[in-house]
Amino acid sequence: MTAKYKVVVAGCGGMANTWVDYAAGREDTEIVGLVDIKKEAALAMAERKSLNCPVFTDVKEAIQASGANLVFDVTIPSSHHGVSSTALELGCDVFAEKPLAETMEDCLDIVRRSARTGRTHAVMQNRRYDPRIRAFRKLIAEGTIGRTGFIGADFFIGAHFGGFREAMASPLLLDMAIHTFDQARLITGANPVSVYCHEFNPPGSWYEGNAMAICIFEMSDGTVFNYRGSWCAEGMPTSWEASWRVTGEKGTAVWDGHGEPYAEVVAEGDQDGKFIREYTRVPGVLDSMRNTFHHGCLDEMFAALEAGRKPETDCSDNIYSMAMVLAALESAKTGSKVLIREVMEAGPAVQA
Repeated sequence: MTAKYKVVVAGCGGMANTWVDYAAGREDTEIVGLVDIKKEAALAMAERKSLNCPVFTDVKEAIQASGANLVFDVTIPSSHHGVSSTALELGCDVFAEKPLAETMEDCLDIVRRSARTGRTHAVMQNRRYDPRIRAFRKLIAEGTIGRTGFIGADFFIGAHFGGFREAMASPLLLDMAIHTFDQARLITGANPVSVYCHEFNPPGSWYEGNAMAICIFEMSDGTVFNYRGSWCAEGMPTSWEASWRVTGEKGTAVWDGHGEPYAEVVAEGDQDGKFIREYTRVPGVLDSMRNTFHHGCLDEMFAALEAGRKPETDCSDNIYSMAMVLAALESAKTGSKVLIREVMEAGPAVQA
């Protein structure tokens, strides 16, 4: 059987293992080329995964030589625009690791190229594909707590990575916050309107740059989203999925990122005159998912190609999650509130 999807994998570092393993499990998919600027990395991947395909150091050459129609972009963020643009222009669909690109100018360019060429460009946002966050979103979307007014996310982890992250100017916002920002968009179904951000480096931090940030986003549905995050918080760590609280006119929904989400809503019956009202607990209902996280997101990307529709994390949607990051950085730099619209229109002036 001839494979429907002929894949070139660009970037053969550690993260690429997950992508290659997923492709190997699909009968309709064949890896026809491996690309890395370090040829030895591509050769090592081929040997490690028992792949009988050529290796390259240039993605254009790989696509043209292999006849690929799909590119997995698992390169470093600074290479995403170049790899994705080349692939789209050569008629390939692209599934890429986050972030979409490093600058708003490059993000917008990818979105335009995808629209002009008619090819799909989807971004890996693996934390959307968790039955628990889907259940949490459903509690909100079905009106369990009524119209929402506030959503809060706490992310406190003492991560001793070593290496490049500890030398970055804004390690939390640049390397991690997009996950939580994208989760907030998923949960609310809303897009960002503005942000005020204060980032800093607290006592005890082992990072050179700012490892902590407080952000206040106004969302398109009127909800206020408050992000509190730290990558140098020792003790009492939150989940990597963050700890969430959403308040609405009829109650509150919470998810600690570990267990299952639930809500408490004002109980039925006459409660006039009560200082604190009585509440009824409403459990979240978990979605049934064949795969979760990376594999779940890839399932959705392939399903969208099959159906001829845009995937959930299409670049035209994901750009709003990236805009949250870039706008937060701009706000932290200027010390003022930043409108997301202005960041997206500014393009070249706003970059990570």
